[in-house]
Amino acid sequence: MIDRNGYRPNVGIILLNSKNEVFWGKRIRQNSWQFPQGGIKSGESPEQAMYRELTEEIGLHPNHVEIVGRTRDWLRYEVPDRWIRREWRGNYKGQKQIWYLLRLIGRDSDVSLRGSAHPEFDAWRWNQYWVELDSVVEFKRKVYKQALTELSRLLKTDPCQSTGYDKNNLASETREILINHLEVNE
Repeated sequence: MIDRNGYRPNVGIILLNSKNEVFWGKRIRQNSWQFPQGGIKSGESPEQAMYRELTEEIGLHPNHVEIVGRTRDWLRYEVPDRWIRREWRGNYKGQKQIWYLLRLIGRDSDVSLRGSAHPEFDAWRWNQYWVELDSVVEFKRKVYKQALTELSRLLKTDPCQSTGYDKNNLASETREILINHLEVNE
């Protein structure tokens, strides 16, 4: 299901633990890390797709999480031609995503990467909220920064403060996004 502008509707999931650390999954047989995400099927709402993807990719169910919030609008990224399926070339540009910020109310042991016949991840970890995005495939980095920035307003504490991060030691681009965001909210 591709819209008239060439974007496939999709959801992205930023899962927090009690320390405001975020869940990262390692793509199966690759050295890239990402947040859970997936397409919205015909007739599905973004929220329904989010819960389905959450279960398929990391084995969590609605009772394991609470929704903290979501992005106000679609965030988009374009996919390089070499990554586009042959049958989609010419019609498909990339993904448009609604991002959800969830908090794990279950336990780490509730996470299961083998709940699907086609696992997406072969490892997972918790990372600081404002981690460098070098291990994310390049064409997704901007949308990750946009989602993290927009949804950080919903955190109970300053993500730098709660994690011991020093704003001055972040990479310049990430530091600029964070400082601008914090100045707007102060």
